[in-house]
Amino acid sequence: MNFFVRKLGIDLGTANSLVFVPGRGVVLNEPSVVAVLVPENKVLAVGNEAKAMIGKTPDTIIAYRPLKDGVIADYRVTESMMRFFIKKSLGKWNLFKPEIMISVPASVTSTERRAVIEATVKAGAKSAYVVKEPILAAIGSGIPIQEARGHMVVEIGGGTADIAVISLGGIVCDASMKVAGNAIDQAIADYIKKTFNLAIGDQTAEEIKIAVGSAVPLENELKYRIKGRDFLTGLPRSTEISSNEILKAIEGELKDIMKAIKNVLHETPPELSSDIIDRGISMSGGGSLLRNICELVYQSTGVRAHLVEEPLFAVAKGTGIALEHLDGYKRGIISKR
Repeated sequence: MNFFVRKLGIDLGTANSLVFVPGRGVVLNEPSVVAVLVPENKVLAVGNEAKAMIGKTPDTIIAYRPLKDGVIADYRVTESMMRFFIKKSLGKWNLFKPEIMISVPASVTSTERRAVIEATVKAGAKSAYVVKEPILAAIGSGIPIQEARGHMVVEIGGGTADIAVISLGGIVCDASMKVAGNAIDQAIADYIKKTFNLAIGDQTAEEIKIAVGSAVPLENELKYRIKGRDFLTGLPRSTEISSNEILKAIEGELKDIMKAIKNVLHETPPELSSDIIDRGISMSGGGSLLRNICELVYQSTGVRAHLVEEPLFAVAKGTGIALEHLDGYKRGIISKR
C-alpha cells in the first residue's frame, strides 16, 4: 500500500509540522524541533523525541526549533527535519520521490519561499509547491474559495497569525503578524516571572495556556497550580494562578491580533464585506483553540466568528486537497520546481 505514495502535503509550522497523504489523511503530527549534538554538528533527534529534550539537555546538545515566525531560520537543520518527516510518512519501501506541497505564511518573501522550495527538494521531493496558509486553511475547511464571494480566514499558528480575505481563488487583502501561539506562551512566562518570581519553561507556559487560558474574562474562574524555580532562592516552588490572571498576561498579544483583523476588514472592498458579515470569520490553527477567542473577535469587530472543523488540521488537509486538484487551485499556488 505504501509503495505508491506520490504526493505529500506538509503544514510546516513553527511549533508543529503535519504531513498529509491524499486518501490517508494526516499521517504525522510532530513538533518542529530538532536536537543537535554541538561538537559534531550532528542531528540527534527530530520531532517528539527532540521536544522531550527541550530545557533538559547537557551543554553538548541543543534542542531548538529551526523555523522562526513560520520561516526557515536554520536551513541545514530544517532540511534534515523535513527529510525525517518525509521518510517517516512514506515508509522505507516507497519507490517514488513524491510531489510535495508546503504551507508558508502569507507575508513570506520570495527569498524565504525559495529557501522552502530548495530545502524540500533537497530533502527528497520530486517537485515542490508552496501555498499561503490562509488559502490552504480555507481549502481544508471546505470553504468554496473559487466563488466570487468573500471569505475571511484567520489562521493563528505558533509563529505567525495570518489573516486573509479570499475571493475567486486568490487573496484580496491580507495581513501576517509575528504574534501568535509562541508569543502568547512567552507573555505567560514573563508575567509569572514578574508577578510570582517564578521561572517556568516554554512547555509549562503552553500547558497553562491550554489548561486555563481564555480570551475574555470568565465568571467561573479556572485555577492551575504552577511549579517552577524561585528566582530569589533558586529552589523549586509552586503557586496557583487563575484564568483571569492569564488573560491579564496575554491581553497585549490578543489586542495586536484583533487590531490586525480590524485592519484587514477596513481594507476589504464593500461587496466582499457584506459576504463576510453574512458568513462570519473562519478561525483555524492551534491558537484559535484558546477559550472564547471567537467571542473576543465578535466583541472587537462586530462580526461573528466560528472555529472551522479540526482547526489544527485545516492547513494540512488543505495541502492534500490542493495537491489532488492542482489545476483547479492554480491561482493560489505560488511556485514549483
